[in-house]
Amino acid sequence: EVQLQASGGGLVQAGGSLTLSCEASGFSVADYAIGWFRQVPGKEREGVSCINSHRAAYYADSVKGRFDISTDNAKNTLSLQMNSLEPEDTAVYYCAATPKYISWCFLGMNYWGRGTLVTVSS
Repeated sequence: EVQLQASGGGLVQAGGSLTLSCEASGFSVADYAIGWFRQVPGKEREGVSCINSHRAAYYADSVKGRFDISTDNAKNTLSLQMNSLEPEDTAVYYCAATPKYISWCFLGMNYWGRGTLVTVSS
């Protein structure tokens, strides 16, 4: 059974950093397209960063240069290092994955974990 469990959220001041982690089970993060998404109540979920089937990483324009996505194949985890956080980054963050062969990894995810809340205070 495919499962994803995100953790690492919390309260941080603007300009601070947080690292989110997603523990995967039932599949290998090296074999799936995988990524991070976020949602603010009342708004649509948006892609933050993802790694496609070619192992290329993509970032939303709003986080480029500040966030870094990575996988640890030995631990079977996905991480998101978030630096220079802004109040606009406040959201529930979700990790997601798919076994499908996709290039544009902001679309097409099949499996979703529970989110972790990130709150950035000004």
